[in-house]
Amino acid sequence: MLSCDDVPAEPLQPTGAVVGIDMGTTHFLTTSDGVHVANPKLCDTAAAELADAQRHLATFPKRTRQRTKKHRAAAQKVTKLYTKIRRQRLDFHHKLARALVRDHDVIAHEQLNTAGMTKVPTPKPDPETPGAFLPNGAAAKAGLNRSILDAGWGQFLMILAYKAESAGRLTIPVDARNTSRTCLECGHVAKENRVTQAKFQCTACGFTANADHVGALNVLNRAGLVLCDVV
Repeated sequence: MLSCDDVPAEPLQPTGAVVGIDMGTTHFLTTSDGVHVANPKLCDTAAAELADAQRHLATFPKRTRQRTKKHRAAAQKVTKLYTKIRRQRLDFHHKLARALVRDHDVIAHEQLNTAGMTKVPTPKPDPETPGAFLPNGAAAKAGLNRSILDAGWGQFLMILAYKAESAGRLTIPVDARNTSRTCLECGHVAKENRVTQAKFQCTACGFTANADHVGALNVLNRAGLVLCDVV
């Protein structure tokens, strides 16, 4: 577990630069400078190998005692794959956080509740059919939950805060609500402004831009920092 208590200060020289970041799943994050950082999607990359290992493990009878040598080997392979994914994710988070802290004096980011964001939708009973349930988007939400957990936003922001404090930098968490739905030009807020995952188009004034870039700029603005222009 990481802690920011009693962090030894190793201040970096000021850069005069500030940045806002918008977390995502298509892109791991987008900066207010318009830079997209690719999401490594580590679980997706290892999905085939992991599925094979889990299928092989599932072929063994469910016994609670006296596991065979082959069973132990199969279980260890699954464990090693998950350990590798966690190690790669941690390495990615450390390197990205280090780069952001090195290049910016102040970093604004969304205050995210990943536990709430990945909560399973509540079943909706069908009032007309006893024992049946209405569609509640659980399948689509499950896919989004996997992507959020694979990205590891919470761990990354913890590492970012740790490195920033150690380097004498400042991180500012801001309200994440509607950051990618708020128009930079007129301030109009609507879910319809987010046309697609990538496109923002204001339904009030017609302003268009990349939706993730808009989100990052709104994060920067909410932190009370300088608002950059979208090209």
